Amino acid sequence: MTAKITKAIIPVAGWGTRRLPITKVIEKSMLPVGNRPLVDYSVQELIKAGVKDIYMVVSNVEPCQVRAFYQDNLALNRYLVDRGKEDKLEKAKTLPDDVRMHYVAQDPSAKYGTAVPIAMVVEEFKIDEPVLVFMGDDFIWNPGGESAAEALVKASGGTEAAILGVEIPKSEVEKYGVLSVEDGKLSSVVEKPKPENAPSNLINVSKYVMTPDLLKRIVKYVNENDFGPTDQEYMVTDPIDEFIRDGGVMKVAATSGEYLDGGSVEGWVHANEVVCKQ
Repeated sequence: MTAKITKAIIPVAGWGTRRLPITKVIEKSMLPVGNRPLVDYSVQELIKAGVKDIYMVVSNVEPCQVRAFYQDNLALNRYLVDRGKEDKLEKAKTLPDDVRMHYVAQDPSAKYGTAVPIAMVVEEFKIDEPVLVFMGDDFIWNPGGESAAEALVKASGGTEAAILGVEIPKSEVEKYGVLSVEDGKLSSVVEKPKPENAPSNLINVSKYVMTPDLLKRIVKYVNENDFGPTDQEYMVTDPIDEFIRDGGVMKVAATSGEYLDGGSVEGWVHANEVVCKQ
């Protein structure tokens, strides 16, 4: 029987420098795909998978567009009622009543890397249970099929760690971290291998179930290392590798959906083409 996972962490605090100049005024995770911001595709699938508490790591630069999007816009609601457009109220409501959004402000100029926002949430909210971790600028598009969140929860059983593997042509693996898999479990992540040296054609798209043991290792890794601004990033794959070397199990979840990445202009345009065709 699969245990429920009711908490998720989504880091969205980066500057989005690859998308300048538009990210001067629009947060990268808020760039529109169809009629919704990038990050909302992950939020809605996490909710569908049973998540009730979402911990969003946002930039400390105000105003915060992510926070504004997930709040009720009372002026808009009044306008819709006054104009007899009550049927639009449901579209303006971005969260169900039983889902809570929590925010942690991260200084984008401080420690940098995928491990940092996870450690911040775990420490501030004393997280001591399995959580889903999704990045905020990409998503898996699988309308009518199993979502990435559902696949991860199923693979983990709700109690073990899990990572999502996305299948791509082997000729393209050199741009990604590639999963080495043994008996359905992760043995390592090989960063940007040549196609002939790649252990598989499954890439890491930074979507996980993380257990309390792994979360503690991430916090320890961030707190006990002092990488300078021009040194290496605080990469979450480092404590994951340590976790596996010490005997930890991280299941590999598969998806039949399409990986859509809004971090580049080309990826964002493609994501809009895919979503708007539906």
